[in-house]
Amino acid sequence: MDIVIGRGKRARRAYGFDEIALAPGGRTIDPSLADTTLTIGNITREVPIIASAMDGVVDVGMAARLSELGAMGVLNLEGIQTRYDDPNPILDRIASVGKEEFVPLMQELYSEPVREELITKRIKEIRDAGGIAAVSLTPAGASKFGKTVADAGADLVVIQATVVSTEHVSPEGIIPLDLDKFCEEMPMPVALGNCVTYDVTMKLMKAGAAAIMVGIGPGAACTSRGVLGVGVPQATAVADCAAARDDYFKETGKYVAIIADGGIVTGGDICKCIACGADGVMIGSPIARAAEAPGRGFHWGMATPSPVLPRGTRINVGSIGTIEQILRGPAKLDDGTHNLLGALKTSMGTLGAKDIKEMQQVEVTIAPSLLTEGKVYQKAQQLGMGK
Repeated sequence: MDIVIGRGKRARRAYGFDEIALAPGGRTIDPSLADTTLTIGNITREVPIIASAMDGVVDVGMAARLSELGAMGVLNLEGIQTRYDDPNPILDRIASVGKEEFVPLMQELYSEPVREELITKRIKEIRDAGGIAAVSLTPAGASKFGKTVADAGADLVVIQATVVSTEHVSPEGIIPLDLDKFCEEMPMPVALGNCVTYDVTMKLMKAGAAAIMVGIGPGAACTSRGVLGVGVPQATAVADCAAARDDYFKETGKYVAIIADGGIVTGGDICKCIACGADGVMIGSPIARAAEAPGRGFHWGMATPSPVLPRGTRINVGSIGTIEQILRGPAKLDDGTHNLLGALKTSMGTLGAKDIKEMQQVEVTIAPSLLTEGKVYQKAQQLGMGK
């Protein structure tokens, strides 16, 4: 139902994950029977979790380890890893400066040019370590480095920006990336994002996307919503984009994965993403908290280094355990940040969903008090859900 903002302007209500809850039905199943498989193109993963293409989240070692654990990590090919032969001293500097010096330092460090030989080297290093070489480029980076990525043998390419569309208007003399042509010519699956609407999702799928990344501004380190005023709360965005996926599948018989990207902290958030229609999730800050993460306990947004208008910040997320504990357990914490796969399987069992498609059909209720109802002691003592 439309809400009147003022004369000549109407809006509709949109919902975030904190405002909804999942309602059990008449069936339950043992969590061990829940199938959480995610498929993108020719890549299949048991753990439907993708680590964000952020320099504090994924490096070569983390990409390989995530693959080993049944998940996947995306390496940022326009970040620290492809600008410097040895990223470690650079990452040390990022972790060592104060809040006031951070943005100027990032702008300085990321002004170093991306080197094609390092793109090839990092992809080879991931593959040699037995990992899935999933990599990320901006549309401009894809135009410049697409052939290099293809020749290096990447397994998945994610074309990612704050907002991606098939109808980008560029200044005179600049030719925008042709997404249709790029998806057709690349020898591996191409994921496109980000978007938050039915119409754009449909256009990106028609362009040849193997997966769609959904989310504008909900990430823990992202400031796009404050800087630009742009975004749609994730529960509504995911549901709208999933509806486009279903309609596209009915029309073409081609199934394109919907990946909820951003605003996800706990296992419960992942469960809500799937229930709203996602096939998997992309997460940054939960992975940045792993002992193996390259960020040294810090996490920063992809648009933080912008020389003109930074749209991300650096947050101190600390370290809460190994990546195996975070993804597969066993959990040592009681706040939903450990054993994310176990949380999803247990929720699916509670809701009677034997696979992701059934999880997408569970009942969703509007429940703004879900996270606070009856939790007065947890909040007062900063325990569990009150942390």
